[in-house]
Amino acid sequence: MHNLGHTRSTNQRDHLLHTPDTFVRAPLPGMQNANAIIHISPAAGAAFTQYTAELAPGGSLSPASTQRFIYLLEGAADLTTETLTKTLTPATYAYIPTGTNHTIKAQQATRIAVIEKTYDPLSSTTPPEVFIGDETTITPNPLNGDADLQVRPLLPDNPAFDFAVNTMAYNPGAALSMVEVHIMEHGLLMLEGGGIYRLGDHWYPVTAGDFIWMAPFCPQWFGAIGKQPAKYLIYKDWNRHPLT
Repeated sequence: MHNLGHTRSTNQRDHLLHTPDTFVRAPLPGMQNANAIIHISPAAGAAFTQYTAELAPGGSLSPASTQRFIYLLEGAADLTTETLTKTLTPATYAYIPTGTNHTIKAQQATRIAVIEKTYDPLSSTTPPEVFIGDETTITPNPLNGDADLQVRPLLPDNPAFDFAVNTMAYNPGAALSMVEVHIMEHGLLMLEGGGIYRLGDHWYPVTAGDFIWMAPFCPQWFGAIGKQPAKYLIYKDWNRHPLT
């Protein structure tokens, strides 16, 4: 049935909500038997690009021209660099520095959350090396002491990294304790459950599969609604002075 032009997707000055009913799929250069759903990019005002890659069995991504973070959403894929080969499965992830020759090839139908950003170096640190992790092995931290809101940091606490990626899980009824307004921008992919997100002066119902971009200083707040926990993957720029 035709939806007669209705969608929850919206593009505002300081935020974007991208819902699955509006996803457009197309291959990026170098992709083989794969498509990308571009959620946000510099064309919309972001300082990074985030997309979901959908790979058929045997499908692959080419190396990126920037640093890249990947998180397996579904399926299985082999990450190969000059020094290692690792099979990634759901909830495993990898950080790949700029200039690293690598391939990502799907063993089966696979979906991958991909974040790419130009690296902002610090003169006092050496750029990070390839890092591979498994979210299920990370001990969660309660946010501001709230046991119903658990944060898992996926990248090391190291100033060499110029961004952070976390998962945040909310028990039903849990919510952020304050409306946040800050310099960092966010890319957020809803993984499970749903709730209500305040972005600027707008309030949106959100659910698994939705993507949100929040510009710097966008007022933001989330509360989980429903009988199952809500969980999302969230990016933020980090460890750099605003003037850079």
